[in-house]
Amino acid sequence: MTELEIIRLYRSGQQEKAFNLIVENYSERLYWHVRRFVCSHEDTDDLLQEIFVKVWKHLPSFRGDSRLYTWLYRIATNETLNFLHKEKIRASLKFERLSVEMEEKIDDDPYFNGDELQKELLKAIQRLPEKQRIVFTMRYFEDLSYEDLSEILDTSVGALKASYHFAAKKIRTELKKSSIQL
Repeated sequence: MTELEIIRLYRSGQQEKAFNLIVENYSERLYWHVRRFVCSHEDTDDLLQEIFVKVWKHLPSFRGDSRLYTWLYRIATNETLNFLHKEKIRASLKFERLSVEMEEKIDDDPYFNGDELQKELLKAIQRLPEKQRIVFTMRYFEDLSYEDLSEILDTSVGALKASYHFAAKKIRTELKKSSIQL
């Protein structure tokens, strides 16, 4: 079912059915979107629940100015950033220390089954400044267009391209330091 059909279904009074289709169609993509930032399966599951609660609450106000998936990604991104900022405050740590903790979670996570290159890539991504990490993750892993990113992050396409370029350059440098070539 297309996004437009789901929205029509919702507006025709079949809210639960439409919402269930949204959950069914977008859960996995949103899970991995959040997981790339949070790195913990349990935290990701909790956040995903909160995201879908927010979607349910705000679906009546969805105007259709953007595509449904970019609207969902914006909610997911904002909730994830709020979570990371709360974690930062709760732990009274600088963002860099939180990144180190995230790197450790990558190594210790029993659900992570990637090879050494994937681990080093994820660690390098965690070392990026927040904005670059967000742009790189959404562009590289989720293959979102700059136009979609612009809509989700409310940032110009030019600024996003620059952020991605600088992030990729920093990641290459980090991977070279760890003797891994792309």
